[in-house]
Amino acid sequence: MQKAIEIQNNGLTLRGMLHIPEIIKEKIPIVCIFHGFTDNKVGPHFIFVKLSRMLEAKGIASIRFDFSGSGESDGEFVNMTISKELDDAKAILNYAKSLDFVDTNNIGLLGFSMGGAVASMLAGQHKKDIQSLCLWGAAGNIKELIALGTKEEELEEARKAGFWDAGGLLVGEDFLKDALNLDVFSQASQYDRNVMLLHGSKDQTVPPSTADKYLDIYETKAVLHIIDDANHSFSNKSWEDEVLDYSIGFLEGELKNR
Repeated sequence: MQKAIEIQNNGLTLRGMLHIPEIIKEKIPIVCIFHGFTDNKVGPHFIFVKLSRMLEAKGIASIRFDFSGSGESDGEFVNMTISKELDDAKAILNYAKSLDFVDTNNIGLLGFSMGGAVASMLAGQHKKDIQSLCLWGAAGNIKELIALGTKEEELEEARKAGFWDAGGLLVGEDFLKDALNLDVFSQASQYDRNVMLLHGSKDQTVPPSTADKYLDIYETKAVLHIIDDANHSFSNKSWEDEVLDYSIGFLEGELKNR
């Protein structure tokens, strides 16, 4: 069963979907799913919808929200920053913990791309609340991606205008300032439970070396699975199947079969 849900954060309505197994005989695990930059709660090629339905079939609930300024949630994208998304993620986690059918000892996080960076920071800050963490192409190197992927004249133009155009979505100057001052890995490193990392070998958006950095900070707690030839969004049926299979196997093992 799935239903539309809303929560409030900082005066804005965040809109999402809650997936619940049809029959609940006891408290059950839940996974919070965080989308990436310019994305939404459906995900590329509907992958988050597929993930939620697969989790539901395994007896695991899930929630997937649009961050403020994205998808159907309130706010303007131009005002989005990673720190604001992290604050939204905290509100989403608190909502998950408040649900009467949720086993609060078995909450998982899954984040894709920039949502993976957010998920890793949230897990580091709230490690007592998070039993498992699954990261897809996580952009923990967001600072380097901006610094290396953007010419200085482009940054200067963005500073003058107060925004830059990212495929029709305006990205504000505050996003730049925030991202360039964040140390994602430092915050993420505080998490001390098991982590599954999934990354495409031909990811040209977030290079696979970023996953190696996560391996370094998590040490023996993390496992990295590389999807051969896959791009950043795993936009091929066989790549998608592999990502979903590994994710479901990991989350079910961590949240239900401990």
